[in-house]
Amino acid sequence: MAESWSFLDAFEPNFRPLVVIELAKGTKEETIKWFTKRIVDKKANGGAQLLVKPLVTESGDENIYLIGASHLRLLLGAETVGLVKECNDNSMRTFTYSSRKTFKDFADDNHNFLTMAECQYIIKHELENLRAKDEKMIPGYPQAKLYPGKSIVRRLLTSGILVQIFPLHDREELKKLRQSWYGRVKVGYQPLDEIRCYFGETIALYFGFLEYFTFALIPMAVIGIPYYVFAWEDYDKYVMFATFNLLWSTVILEVWKRICAIMTFRWGTLLMKRQFEEPRSGFHGVLGINPVTGREEPVYSSIKRQIRIYLVSLPFVCLCLYFSLYVMMIYFDLEQWALDYHEENESNLSNLMLFVPSIIYAVVIEIMNRIYRYAAEFLTSWENHRLESSYQNHLILKVLVFNFLNCFASLFYIAFVLFDMKLLRQSLATLLITSQILNQFAESLLPYWLQKRHKKRMKKRVCSLKTDTDLSLVEQVNLEKEMGTYFGTFDDYLELFLQFGYVSLFSCVYPLAAVFAVLNNITEIYSDALKMCRVYKRPFAEPTANIGVWQLAFETMSVISVVTNCILIGMSPQVNALFPDAKMDLILTVALVEHLLLAIKFIMAFVIPDKPRDIQIKLARLEFESLEALKQQ
Repeated sequence: MAESWSFLDAFEPNFRPLVVIELAKGTKEETIKWFTKRIVDKKANGGAQLLVKPLVTESGDENIYLIGASHLRLLLGAETVGLVKECNDNSMRTFTYSSRKTFKDFADDNHNFLTMAECQYIIKHELENLRAKDEKMIPGYPQAKLYPGKSIVRRLLTSGILVQIFPLHDREELKKLRQSWYGRVKVGYQPLDEIRCYFGETIALYFGFLEYFTFALIPMAVIGIPYYVFAWEDYDKYVMFATFNLLWSTVILEVWKRICAIMTFRWGTLLMKRQFEEPRSGFHGVLGINPVTGREEPVYSSIKRQIRIYLVSLPFVCLCLYFSLYVMMIYFDLEQWALDYHEENESNLSNLMLFVPSIIYAVVIEIMNRIYRYAAEFLTSWENHRLESSYQNHLILKVLVFNFLNCFASLFYIAFVLFDMKLLRQSLATLLITSQILNQFAESLLPYWLQKRHKKRMKKRVCSLKTDTDLSLVEQVNLEKEMGTYFGTFDDYLELFLQFGYVSLFSCVYPLAAVFAVLNNITEIYSDALKMCRVYKRPFAEPTANIGVWQLAFETMSVISVVTNCILIGMSPQVNALFPDAKMDLILTVALVEHLLLAIKFIMAFVIPDKPRDIQIKLARLEFESLEALKQQ
């Protein structure tokens, strides 16, 4: 591939803008020249070898630049990032420029061989890997220090010189996608392949999981309704319901792995090699040589990172957990006050007051979760993880531990300390419904309303300008740069994780949880689709082969649900009546049942393969062919 780089010309007669860079107003001329030069410079000189064009308006501001790339540059970039494409023989292989003719739909004049999302991902990869060499500072800004190996884009962002980088929408493709996705209310599957082509695999997998999880909840909802209506206080009848719930939670997670493998194999990401992942843009250290790849990249001591994790991050997380428990005890004081008020003044108002503490606590939980999220992001970034996957895993772990305790600690306390099943049902229902309403409002309705208002003002302002540039492009860039930024699927998966906890942990107490979850998820599909297409900027595509550490999080939750449901059933009056004078026998029986259910759960997880047989054969065949090719060399 090195020979191909030398023939690559920076000139492209048909410039296609793919990515927008917005610099701060008043950015010094020498800074702009230096940065744009690094973008267009050849790879051998430490540049990205991309194309840059300023977006000039009548006002004369030149703080917005359009980034593109030649067709050849994108093809070589596809090889660099390891994109997998379909071959003429219908097999999936890692793209290489030298064997480009063997890939399906490839032609030298076919500029649609790579999707727009893939092209934007390649440009993002190249921009993020622009690193300082001999520069000591950003030209024009002596306070913005640089050192060898530091990410230039990262330093420009933290210094406030670079405002944002975002990929442009494709208006025509977006219009088609909106029509097929949420343009009309219909009963059917989402266009996941079209979502993947436009937004990338990470977002397509989230919507695939949301759709699958919603369908998987329907049996639980259908079974839960008659249990709620006809057997509210008859706990021994809930044994079958709880057992079904536990087996259901195992089966749906194992089946999802198979569905995920089928989709990602079709998309090519199941085959992408991630073991030589590039350092994340926020990673910093002394410039050195990677002993595995031989490439220049920053090096940072793992001992320093461990010190930061265990001496700073861990104590901070423990302090936040303590604060969460303290707030929970205040909530129980409010519950007691509301109960005393109801006993003294039995009226419609006092009945309503019984729900007020739970509603207030649910709102406080949401606020605390969001504040803690910002702190967790800062700490995880400060820990200086080399890989994006490592950064995400540590961030998710911090947030999950806090959110789990914050959302479920009160329910565990009510169930296993207060032994108040009526209060447990009330608190579970209030927390579930309130959190769903707040999430729908905060994530979709409010941003959509604000964006709609801003769009009207921006259109009036743009249309008043007289420019020589294509007005539609100027209008598009000015509209999109003011849109909100989508920060990834983290919050969306977290919402589903907490919902899964509400449904599975205390299923035998409140069977209607699955019904509310299904209703919420149906609206969630449409509201999330709306916010992706209308509210937020287009996010960069991110190739992925699965839902990552969230799979482990859901599986851990299902294991905890086995324990909680067995204990709840063992606490029921009907089960206690079977062991009137032998509490130890009751405890041993509950422990035995719990171990048997866990054994069944793990056996099912082992028996159900993660990948279908045909996918396993195709992967094995590709591995065999790779070994044969190495032998011939």
